[in-house]
Amino acid sequence: MDNLKQFNNGEIIELIKTGKVTVTDIVDSRICPTCFDKQNNNILYGNNEDRLFYEDEKFECFLVGNPRAEGHTAISTKKHFKDMMEIDDKTCKEIFILAKKVMNILKETYNAESVYLCTMCDGPMNHFHIQLIPRYSFEKRGAKNFVKLRFEYKENKEKLIQLRNKMKT
Repeated sequence: MDNLKQFNNGEIIELIKTGKVTVTDIVDSRICPTCFDKQNNNILYGNNEDRLFYEDEKFECFLVGNPRAEGHTAISTKKHFKDMMEIDDKTCKEIFILAKKVMNILKETYNAESVYLCTMCDGPMNHFHIQLIPRYSFEKRGAKNFVKLRFEYKENKEKLIQLRNKMKT
């Protein structure tokens, strides 16, 4: 679908439920998929509360539902920003300080050799977020880690509890 802005919210939801509209269609229609998802009961990405390990008034950190590595994390702003260029300096500073803390916690919790930071808000509409992708000692270094095949998230309650507890300190 080229332009979903011609439809009302309820019509878009029905199109999603019937499989006629994808996240790509929403992005291409210049509708933020993250904001749309949150405003419509997690219709696009599903509820991430079982993967959420930190939240405050500005940000949320959660394990990605289709990760590229164990511990793959997204840090998302709650307020809509299309990309990093739209963020005010204070918020930019805060999210990168938070990312540094999370990177160190992921490295320790998952026994990773390193943690890569990536932000790729691309397309006509997006919602600013940072991805943190652990790299393990058995993996080669380099940019190919940003495009590793994704796999289905496997719950590890022990690690999630560790992440939540470490984020409190």
